Order: sequence, then structure tokens, then C-alpha cells
Amino acid sequence: MIRPPGGINILDGHRDSDEGPIRTDCRLSDPHTGRRCDMSAQAKELVRAHLAHAGGEQEMTLEQREFYRERIKEKLQARDAVMVAHYYTDPEIQALAEETGGCVADSLEMARFGKEHPASTLIVAGVRFMGETAKILSPEKRVFMPTLEATCSLDIGCPEDEFAAFCEQHPDRTVVVYANTSAAVKARADWVVTSSIAVELIEYLDQRGEKILWAPDQHLGAYVRDKTGADVLCWDGACIVHEEFKARGVEDLKAAHPGAAVLVHPESPASVVAIADVVGSTSQLIKAATEMPNDTFIVATDKGIFYKMQQLAPEKTFIEAPTAGSGATCRSCAHCPWMAMNGLENTLAVLQDENGCGQEIFVDPDLARRAMVPLDRMLDFGKSLKR
Repeated sequence: MIRPPGGINILDGHRDSDEGPIRTDCRLSDPHTGRRCDMSAQAKELVRAHLAHAGGEQEMTLEQREFYRERIKEKLQARDAVMVAHYYTDPEIQALAEETGGCVADSLEMARFGKEHPASTLIVAGVRFMGETAKILSPEKRVFMPTLEATCSLDIGCPEDEFAAFCEQHPDRTVVVYANTSAAVKARADWVVTSSIAVELIEYLDQRGEKILWAPDQHLGAYVRDKTGADVLCWDGACIVHEEFKARGVEDLKAAHPGAAVLVHPESPASVVAIADVVGSTSQLIKAATEMPNDTFIVATDKGIFYKMQQLAPEKTFIEAPTAGSGATCRSCAHCPWMAMNGLENTLAVLQDENGCGQEIFVDPDLARRAMVPLDRMLDFGKSLKR
């Protein structure tokens, strides 16, 4: 049996020391209390608990990390697999994806890359809707995640039955859903959209005289409505990480760094969006960080994005926007607890087991066919914008 430094038994998920079991799978639960989180209110409590305990986890040694990295590289090759990682995952996961010929991107590019890559197996490091989307677009491939329990508050806050009833109440509206939703919700939609093309798509539909039913993120929906002037009716959902950003804290931080530009993801509250120099998707914020002349940036999105920003603009300084406290020295721990579930340990565990430790994505074929229609529309529309 192969063991990394520190005595971790990868195959059975236990340590030889007294440090307790490692997690090769993660429940949709508060990692500190173990309580299951099924609704948006409970999801908010999860992220707040995560922020309160951030930094308390025991880190691997350099020797342990290198062991996992090398073993993952070997197993990816042996399994004809490629890693697809989101900008919000741990920097070590992003680096590993890049080093092994994979992809680090936003959810739109992740979906496109996975579909077009020749590998027969996809390892999707992100949250569950990304794995489902990969499987829908590549039904012939095996799709695994380090843990299927890495979900999204926008997803769990938009249940299929309630959303279907909402749509039935407004049959005259074109249904546009954010990518951060389940396969079942996507199957009910006319269009799927990511934040990188949201404004352009709603402009397009508005020009065709269509009224929009938007789900699930109310902040992004309101931002798109304000930018386009379209008739947009929003589902009442929010990202539990972006909703934690505080306008007062950002203003105080900007006063302490007067030359800094403020970069904000549109899932943030309107009060934070209002003081931004640039509002955009993850890929758009990265582009702004590299192209703007400022040497300092205050960034209101998940701090995982700093890996790519610092990689592309190493001479610049990036500061996390505040999520707690007040004043220019208030604390920020803006990292999605579900994105944080993607680690070296559970990635290797999935690759070493033929059945991926039960972390394989399956989507009902009929549901996948119906969800494919709005997803293909999204991909085709995205391609048209690049021409």
C-alpha cells in the first residue's frame, strides 16, 4: 500500500497518526458542526461558520503536497483523464490542472473545454453544477469530481419544483437561468447563461421584444436589468459568498489605498457594485486586472481568483474586499466553503479507485437531452460574440 509522508492511507481514507480521518468525500454540511444544510438560510450559516474558522485547518507539509501532486499526475495519465478547474478552487488545484494539460477557467470555458478535449475522463474541480454540465455536454465521457457534495447556494436555493411553479405563473416570459443551477432547472429553461455573457444575451433577447424570467441570482439579475433596461423578473436567490461583501468596508479600504481600482463580481450586492471601477465575470475581472494601469486592486469575489491574477500580473497587488467588520482593517475570508472541498487528497482518492470512490456524475439521459438545448444555445451565443 502506498502512503504519502505523514502516514495518510489514501486507499481507506485514514491516518496512521492521531490526527483523525481524512475526508475523501464531503457532505453538504457545515464542516465544523456536521449539520446538513438544505436551504438558503442554512447555507448562509454554513459560509459564516466557514469564515469564522478559516485558517484553522492543519496544512500539509511541502513533502506531502509534492507526493500528492506527483501521484495525481501519474493517475491522470493512466486514466486518460484531464482536470478542469474553476478560478475559485485552491491555487494548488489550479496549478495542477494547468501543469497536466487541463484547464483553469470560468464555468463557460470549463464546459467548452471539457466537451472539446479528447480525454475519455474528466475530473471537474469546482461545484456540482459544473460536473453536471460537463456530463450533459459530454455524455460519452466519465465525469468525476473530488466530491459530489461541493454544491452552490444558488443551486440549492432554486429547487426544481418551486422553480417550475414560478415559471408556470409567468408563461409569457423567456426563461433564462444562470449556469449555477441543477440539470433539472436547466432543462426547464429556454436559455442558460454565465455572468460573462449575461448582459449581451439579455440585450439580444430584449431587442427581440422578449420579457425575461431570470433565476436564480437576484443581484446579477438586477445588474443585468439596470445595464440593459430589459423587463427582467428575478427569482429570489443569492450567492452566500458574494452577499457577504460590505460596501462600507470597501469604501474604507479604498480610502486607505486611493490609487486602487475596485473589481466587483455582479453577484455582489448593489451597494458594492455601485462603487466598482469594473463589474464583470471572473474572466472579465482577470482581464481588467491585467490591462488597467493601476498597480493595486481591491477585489470583491472569491479569493481563489488571485492565483490567476497574480500569475498574469505578478507586479501588481491584489487586496481582498472585506466580508466582516468595519474600517480599512476589517477581515476578509472570501472563499466558498464548497469550492474549498476540492483538495489534493480527495482528487487522488477518486483517481485511484476505478469507480471514483462513488464521486462520479450521472445525469438521466432524458433530462440531459432537455438541458442540452439551452446549454447549446449558450455555447453558440458565446461563440458568436467572439467572431
